[in-house]
Amino acid sequence: MLAASETPASPGYDAYDLMRRLAELPKTAPLPGTADAGGRSPFARDRARVLHSKSFRRLAGKTQVVAPDEEGVPRTRLTHSLEVAQIAREIGAQLGCDPDLVDLAGLAHDIGHPPFGHNGEAALDRIGAAAGGFEANAQNLRLLARLEPKVVAVDGRPGGLNLTRAALDAVIKYPWSRPAGGGKFGVYADEQAVFGWVRESAPGTRRCLEAQVMDWADDVAYSVHDVEDGLDAGRIDLTRLADPDERDAVCAAARPYSDESTDDLRTVLDDLLALPAVAGRGQYPPGALADAAVKAMTSELTGRFCTGAIAATRAAAGDGPLLRYRADLQVPRRLRAEVAVLKAVAGRYVIADPSRLRAQEREQQILTDLVRVTADRGVDALDPEFRSGFAAATDDAARLRIVLDQISLLTDAQAIARHQRLRG
Repeated sequence: MLAASETPASPGYDAYDLMRRLAELPKTAPLPGTADAGGRSPFARDRARVLHSKSFRRLAGKTQVVAPDEEGVPRTRLTHSLEVAQIAREIGAQLGCDPDLVDLAGLAHDIGHPPFGHNGEAALDRIGAAAGGFEANAQNLRLLARLEPKVVAVDGRPGGLNLTRAALDAVIKYPWSRPAGGGKFGVYADEQAVFGWVRESAPGTRRCLEAQVMDWADDVAYSVHDVEDGLDAGRIDLTRLADPDERDAVCAAARPYSDESTDDLRTVLDDLLALPAVAGRGQYPPGALADAAVKAMTSELTGRFCTGAIAATRAAAGDGPLLRYRADLQVPRRLRAEVAVLKAVAGRYVIADPSRLRAQEREQQILTDLVRVTADRGVDALDPEFRSGFAAATDDAARLRIVLDQISLLTDAQAIARHQRLRG
């Protein structure tokens, strides 16, 4: 049942979808006679909780690909998340998903990311192996359902943001535990109870449509915008791709992102570079016209990837509202391949740049040192919100998980400053 201050969600979502794990008392601060004025849907309320959370604000200081303090105006994890939310909202609205729900999924999809982007994630996973490792997607659920302070149970258990079942489900990109052979996953052992509650009627490891929309929006934003940032930073020069050997190298680098053959990826890259919006980008010298051409390319490619997925999904599933488990997002094979080669362009010229690799080694050492020193010093090295959990932990693995929680919350700058302070 909805609270007095809540309005119904979009058609198709039922009481099961809107359920929260913990009961919440009505608000007590409204002026007399105003309790029923206004009102938000449960998903609008969930979206606001994510948007106003401390963990979300911290993303402003966390690396996307180019560090926040480098020259230019590179994207951070925060601006990337805002862009993913906007793309997801547009796609979801066209399919019949609740706009606030897919928007929320985009906002929260990286909320568990540590300092220094995927490089930092890899470092924490290695040093945290004894606690089950570290995975940003599993950390998303841990933050939303436990760590982010908002709602507390009557017995004192933290309830995180206490989001609705459908909201938590929409954020879970990988609905399974860590595979025995390694790989991405969406839940730690400590969150199996809440994961089971969220997924109790879900069909196996199938993702809800809202999570699929968020995932594709993330791929679109990640591939297109990382190339844009690389162009703006002068690290990517598309004229280099006139060299056949360079094209072959990019296609080889795209193989981890795609099931297509290298030859097929080469055809896709050739066709992509021949698109007017992409080919026209190199007509101008550095300056306002060149910048405008890059933005036009970004807009054209984003639209191409979004409308292609919408049209393919509608063709497969028909008209009417498509939400939850009523349909799966259909992305044309060509579009997935195009996204893969764009990721490879950013990977080859930005992420794998030798100067960047040296910086990544330093970043990993910083996080490794922070975890070791914090674990050794214990309570005194932790922020107040983590001290009681560390003191109550019954074994080294549980204490290490608390340390990983602490270090993963830090921004890039906070990690560097804390490292300098703890190392003396």
